[in-house]
Amino acid sequence: MDTLSNDLFYDILRRVDGATLASASCSCATFNTISKEERLWEDVCSSMWPSTKRDDVKTLISSTGGFKKFYADCFPLIVNKDVPEFPEEWMEDEYYGEEDELENVSPSDFVSLVDIRYKEKTICSKVIWGIPNANVYNGWFSDCPFRIDLFAYSDRDDDDDDDHNDHAGEVITLSVSDGLPPVTSLERERKDGKLWQELRDGIKLSWIIVNSKAKQAANLSSWCALDGQRHWPTNKDFLLQFGSIVPAKQILPCRVVKCIIAMKFRVTDVEGSGTHTTLNLTELCMQLGDMEGVHVNGRNSLLVLKEALRCDRSKNYSLVVESCRLYAKVQSEIREEKIRHENMLERLHILGSITAFVLLCCYFM
Repeated sequence: MDTLSNDLFYDILRRVDGATLASASCSCATFNTISKEERLWEDVCSSMWPSTKRDDVKTLISSTGGFKKFYADCFPLIVNKDVPEFPEEWMEDEYYGEEDELENVSPSDFVSLVDIRYKEKTICSKVIWGIPNANVYNGWFSDCPFRIDLFAYSDRDDDDDDDHNDHAGEVITLSVSDGLPPVTSLERERKDGKLWQELRDGIKLSWIIVNSKAKQAANLSSWCALDGQRHWPTNKDFLLQFGSIVPAKQILPCRVVKCIIAMKFRVTDVEGSGTHTTLNLTELCMQLGDMEGVHVNGRNSLLVLKEALRCDRSKNYSLVVESCRLYAKVQSEIREEKIRHENMLERLHILGSITAFVLLCCYFM
């Protein structure tokens, strides 16, 4: 290696992915020195997340610690196995945090970087600055269910002529030319489900949240779909669900919540030959839901998002799936216990009515 120039090593390392670059940095002193070059990590990030190519996003990432730190924060996925067992008491929408802590977090602190791929091809790349329509902190946003809708808001600098993808108002489509299997009829698709299977396996989603004030970032998506539903709510719709389990200690009584990222496609063009099969991306939104299925309000969601950026992470996707499975198990137990409790109250009410009727009859006899 002493006979080769550092320029050659640099040219080699700039062609590898982030995981390989990180491994190479541990192999020898020369690679370690070269791997500290921010330009290498900028190339890695722009390749994986095209939204980071924008000049304003580059400035944001540089201000939060640079591209190497950004990759280290956002490449591993959030893993949270600290899911409590069924609690003794639930209080919906109860705020546990301190008021001064609430004052230290603002909707304008957060930036969303969203990238969607289908079979390694980027089909959508978008940036949302702040939490849309949340300018009035103590207004409706505070108590209403938190939601970020990707297609309802335009980018901060839509008028710029940068080379980034800007899909505000633009329809995102997938077709046979992109690799979708041809569908000759919806009846046939209902039977074999080839289009649904291809969509569920082929779509990858990254939704990175950056806290510009705290200089932290994390990917709240699961990258691959965790769940989905065919034909929802019509025979032409496919719903995919991504997300992660994030901590909510001292914020909500359930201590953890689920970040729910819902993506909906609609079949818009089907011919008998199947050559013009087309899907439109009609919805992509993020919400936070507690174990009772209630959407977390804006006030508590800001605190949860801030806490989520400090959560443990892993490159092991099976741990992400296990975390969500454990959450779903406890959530199911809570739902069953709630049904049992309601049934018991109903039986007691009926028993009380019967007892009152018997006593009334005895009185008049």
